[in-house]
Amino acid sequence: MKQTRSHQNQIFLKTPLGTAKISGNESGISAIQILDEEIPSSKEIPDFLQLAAEQLESYFKGNLEKFDLKLKPEGTDFQQKVWKAISAIPFGKTCSYLELSRKLGDEKAIRAVASANGKNPIWVIIPCHRVIGSDGTLTGYAGGIHRKQWLLNHENNISQLSLF
Repeated sequence: MKQTRSHQNQIFLKTPLGTAKISGNESGISAIQILDEEIPSSKEIPDFLQLAAEQLESYFKGNLEKFDLKLKPEGTDFQQKVWKAISAIPFGKTCSYLELSRKLGDEKAIRAVASANGKNPIWVIIPCHRVIGSDGTLTGYAGGIHRKQWLLNHENNISQLSLF
């Protein structure tokens, strides 16, 4: 039986919203967190994290709307189901927690869906910033509401530009 390395490597990448800490191994990206502290971008990047760094940079430059990376977030089956549904929200669009709960087949699960959304370990790539309140408000966001607003504005500006 082939053994896979479970050791996680991490790199740091400067973004317009702070330093992103990208963690993963050959099996895939397990976490991307946004940090408040300023950490210089990593100089040496393992091959298996290089593509994530490149795609994040392209996203923030406005040149990428859809990520194509091997993801390996750790979570319960329910959390995985929610994160998969969140990943289906198109670039430049939003979805309410209620709509997401309905898509998952149980609108009464709205609190559980919101909780799973809040535990999303892969910032931006699993686009939990695209999930908003039913009334259009930018409800809770682990990275801070200012970052959620920035990401939605960033995507909205790019998708408007691409219409012309």
